[in-house]
Amino acid sequence: MLLSEERREDWNAFVAASPVGDFGQAWEWGELKARTGWKPLRFVLEQHGAIVAGAQVLARNVPGGRSLFYAPRGPLLGGPDPHRALGELLAAVAEVARKQRALALKVDPAVPDTDGSFARMLGANGFRRSPHDAGAFGGLQPRYVMKVDISPDEETLLSSFHPKWRYNVRLAQRKGVAITAATTRDDVATFYAVLRETAARDGFGVRALSYFLDMWDTCVEAGLARMFLGRLDEEVICGAIVFVMGKQAWYVYGASANRHRETMPNHLLQWEMMRWAKSRGCTVYDMRGVAREADGISESPLHGLNRFKRGFGARYVEYVGEFDLVYSPFWYRLLNVVEPAVRGWRARRRGQPDAN
Repeated sequence: MLLSEERREDWNAFVAASPVGDFGQAWEWGELKARTGWKPLRFVLEQHGAIVAGAQVLARNVPGGRSLFYAPRGPLLGGPDPHRALGELLAAVAEVARKQRALALKVDPAVPDTDGSFARMLGANGFRRSPHDAGAFGGLQPRYVMKVDISPDEETLLSSFHPKWRYNVRLAQRKGVAITAATTRDDVATFYAVLRETAARDGFGVRALSYFLDMWDTCVEAGLARMFLGRLDEEVICGAIVFVMGKQAWYVYGASANRHRETMPNHLLQWEMMRWAKSRGCTVYDMRGVAREADGISESPLHGLNRFKRGFGARYVEYVGEFDLVYSPFWYRLLNVVEPAVRGWRARRRGQPDAN
């Protein structure tokens, strides 16, 4: 069945309680994506009035009068028989997919790659590995992430950092860097200016300012996310956006200015966000995407990103990856020809706002 707005709290409680729940399945994330051309659909299975399995599916139009279905970090399966739950859930999605002429359903659950049974279960239900799964980060959502166990007390947690990282946290404090939570919508433009500076320096694209204003309205105001800013003598020199749900927190967007980098503000920023996440009852702090590693050694030029995150005591986690359930083979193949070209065009616009 499809959930209505009145069941928002029920849905979010289900996502938060799931061992593989993720902010990408939060109701508010669907609302944010609705402002960028997607339509959120929340499919659930219930037993005795309680949700036991579900998927927030985002639908968007693609050329040819077709649509694409995508369940970011879904589906979420529970109950005594996950195999049966998945089958029933997919049947409900397929019924709507036919009406909306969907060419495929894309999923990328936050299930560790060590759980081979989940991938086999997807395969048994007709899913195939996505052709985009071999990207640097492994698909639309990062397949390779770093997670920090923040359940210990603060002293123990800080002592788990690399000695140089602990030194840098204290250096930033001595230099006068102050980390505070953003309090008004006006702070979004301040954060965005630093993000643009970061993008220009490191060679990646960023979305338009309007996207982050929408994120404030739909996610920050609802308590799903929080924006942090780092200042030195009232000048904003770094910032980040953290999402929180249940026992988990996710570091999603980060920015740092070219000035005052010698004060190591990003180390203090991460520490203060971990402390905040702990105050919210979180036990896991997800630092999100890194490059793939083999035998503990990064195979990518992005190894510096891995090194930075590992310095906080983070452990490397690889998910099962991105899978597609194809409804229309011809249109699916055509989309996979067109999309890489579109992605390449966006890559050539590095440093420019992404209006999508």
